Amino acid sequence: MSPEYDVAIVGYGPVGQTAAILLGRLGYRVAAFERWPQLYPRPRAVHYDDEVARVFQRLCIAEQLAPITEPATTYEWRSARGQTLLLLDRSEPGPSGWPAATMFCQPQLEQLLDRTAKGVASVEVNQGWELTDVLDLGPHVSLRVRRGEGDGRRWVPTGQEREVTARYVIGCDGANSLVRERMGTSLEDLGFAFDWLIADTIPRDPRLLAGVNLQLCDPVRPTTLVSGGPGRRRWEWMLLPGESAEQVEDPEFVWGLLARSGIGRGEVELERHTVYTFRARWARGWREGRMLLAGDAAHLMPPFAGQGMCSGIRDALTLSWHLDLVLSGRAQESTLDTYTSERRGHLQHAIAMSVELGKVICISDEREAAARDEVLLGVAADPTAPPVEPPPPKLGPGIHDGGLGAAATLGADDGAAAGSLFPQGTVDADGRPRLLEDTIPPGFVLYALDADPDSLLDGDAGTYLEALGCTPVTLEGASEGQQIYRRWFAAHDCTVALVRPDFYVFGTASTAAETNALVRRLRAALTEPDHREERLAS
Repeated sequence: MSPEYDVAIVGYGPVGQTAAILLGRLGYRVAAFERWPQLYPRPRAVHYDDEVARVFQRLCIAEQLAPITEPATTYEWRSARGQTLLLLDRSEPGPSGWPAATMFCQPQLEQLLDRTAKGVASVEVNQGWELTDVLDLGPHVSLRVRRGEGDGRRWVPTGQEREVTARYVIGCDGANSLVRERMGTSLEDLGFAFDWLIADTIPRDPRLLAGVNLQLCDPVRPTTLVSGGPGRRRWEWMLLPGESAEQVEDPEFVWGLLARSGIGRGEVELERHTVYTFRARWARGWREGRMLLAGDAAHLMPPFAGQGMCSGIRDALTLSWHLDLVLSGRAQESTLDTYTSERRGHLQHAIAMSVELGKVICISDEREAAARDEVLLGVAADPTAPPVEPPPPKLGPGIHDGGLGAAATLGADDGAAAGSLFPQGTVDADGRPRLLEDTIPPGFVLYALDADPDSLLDGDAGTYLEALGCTPVTLEGASEGQQIYRRWFAAHDCTVALVRPDFYVFGTASTAAETNALVRRLRAALTEPDHREERLAS
C-alpha cells in the first residue's frame, strides 16, 4: 500500500510554506501540519536579501509582495557619539536582480504564502494539528498528529488523533523540532548567546518612518532601529547584566526605553514586545533516512546579518529539487545526503558572519567600545581598505563540478564558478525589460554566451538534459540588462554554464567537448554510486 503523501511538512511558517508550494507545483502530494489553527499574527523576521527575492520570483508572488515590502538602501553603524562607524550602501540591485536588502512584515508575507500554497491543487494544509510522533519505517514515514486549539501562546489538545504516511517528512518545526529530536542528530553550538528585547511599533507620525536602518553601538545599551516593513519600525535593545526577561517585558520598561530616544506614547503604537535569545548553532545532520530538516529546526543564528529566514528559504529551495530528482527516479536516494553538506557549508558562512557582527555590536565595556570605534573609524577613512562585506559564500561539497562523487573522482574542478550563485539579468520580452527567469521554466538551465546550447551537445548529452527538464538559453550579452552575464563569463573564463534549479552553478565549459563532458559528470553525480557518506565524513 503506497503512502498517502509524497512529502509531509511539519511546521507552516515561511520555510514550510515555501517548500509546500515548490513541491506541490512539481506535482507531488504534499501535506503540511501546523499546531496553531491560525497563522501567527505578530512580526518576527523583517529582512530578506536579493537571492530570497529570486525564490519569491520563482513562486510567482513578486508583484503581490511589492505593496508590503520596501528596499533598505543603507545600513549604518554609529558610535555612542553619533559618528558613522560603518555605512553599507545597498542601493544597487544584488546579483539576483532584486534589491540587495528588502524589509517586510512577516505576518503579511505568511498570508501571501498561505494563499499561494492553498491554491496548489496537490497541497493539503492542516492547521491546528500537532505532531506527536514520527517514525521512519523504511519504505515510508509514519506521523502521529492530534487536533488542538490555541491562540499562539497556549495550545490545548481536543482529543482527535490520526496517523498519516508519507515517503519523506521535512521538519520545519522550529528550534524545538520534534522531527530533529526523533532523528537523534546532535547540535553544534558556538556558545554565542545574548538576550535582546524586541519591540515592533507602528508610528503615527510619518516622519518617524523616514531614516536609515541603524545600529547604535553604544556600550551603555547596544540598540538597533530598522524598518519592520512599510508603516512599521522595529527597536531592539540588548539586555544588560542583572536584567531579566520578566523585568524588561513590562510595557512601562519598553516605553521608558523609547522615551530615551525621544519617542512618546502618542507617537507610536506598541504592536508587540518580547525577549529573544540570539544563538548560533546548527544540527550536525539534516537528513536521516526519510526524515529531513529545514529552517530553524536545522540552524539558528543571531539576526545581525539578516540571514535567519533567508537561510531557511534557501533550504526549502535546495531540498525541493533534490527531492524532486529522487521522487521521480532521476537520481539515487543518496543524493539527499548532499543536501546537508551543500547547505551546511553555505550556512556556516552566514552564522560566522552573524556572530562576528554580534561580537562587534554587543560590546558593553566602554574601553572595548572605544577601541572598536577607533578601528572602525580608521577603516572608514582608509580608501585602500578592503570591502567590509565578505564575498558571497559558495555551497559546501555536493552536486556541483569539483564537489562530491563522480565529479570529484574525475578530478573536475573549474575553480571559482562551481558551487557559486549564477547572476540574473534582464532581457527584452514582449516589448519591455523582464528578469530573465520570468521567461523560462524553473529547473536546470544550460546557458551559452553568443551560441546555441543545443548545437554544443551530442545525442546522449542532449537526450539526458531533455529528460532532466533542462532549458537551453542563448545569452547574447549585447543589451544593458545582459551585460552582467558577459562580465560573469569573462570573469570565469568560459562561455557555457550549467546551472542548477536553485540558481547555483554545477559547472562551466568553453567548447562542445567540454560541454558534453560536463553533462556526463552531472549524470554521474546524480546516478552513480559514489560512497557519498565516506566523502562527506572526510
